[in-house]
Amino acid sequence: MNCCPPPSSEYRRFFGRKLAGHDARRYRRRGLPKTARGLVAAVEGDTVLDIGGGVGNLSLELLERGASRATVVELSDGYEEAAGELLAEHRLGDRVERRTGDFVADAGLVEPHDVVVLHRVVCCYPEADALVSTAAAHALRSLALTYPRERTLTRFGFRGFNLWLRATRCGFRAYVHPFATIAAAAEREGLDLVRREVQGLVWENAVFERPPSG
Repeated sequence: MNCCPPPSSEYRRFFGRKLAGHDARRYRRRGLPKTARGLVAAVEGDTVLDIGGGVGNLSLELLERGASRATVVELSDGYEEAAGELLAEHRLGDRVERRTGDFVADAGLVEPHDVVVLHRVVCCYPEADALVSTAAAHALRSLALTYPRERTLTRFGFRGFNLWLRATRCGFRAYVHPFATIAAAAEREGLDLVRREVQGLVWENAVFERPPSG
């Protein structure tokens, strides 16, 4: 599959140890953000694949709700220290595998899981079709996503954010991909949309499920 992955060095520059530490501290104080809580409540499965999972807090919640194991694939190695600390605190290190790399490029190294999660990840990848279709192909039961809403205000905000990134000479960019592109990629891999919910002014959640065989 041909795609244009985000420049790894620029992604790691933005999503580095400082942001990872902030995310871990916020999770300790306040738990998951509302959008992530919505995904956790909407899916259920024995195995979890958390793409772009950061410090792995969403996976921790799903494990504590009954999943047996989780795999977190994260492009930036800046999250590893903070993620390791959280795993130790929750005593779940033996049930989580962490991989560093571009999921689309390394998809052949990752086995399918019951549940695949993309929480605020599609907006970080230039090729939504490639990312979502590859994620959907790895979903044995369901695919859950959080992505920016298609609104003029949202696009204006993301445009301003990208201008700030340009001004700071950071090559990372954020994207508001059409929901039609996201849905088509998931449906092409045999998944059906079962839930779509607005989550405040900026975000939206969607869950796709694989129909029962037979």
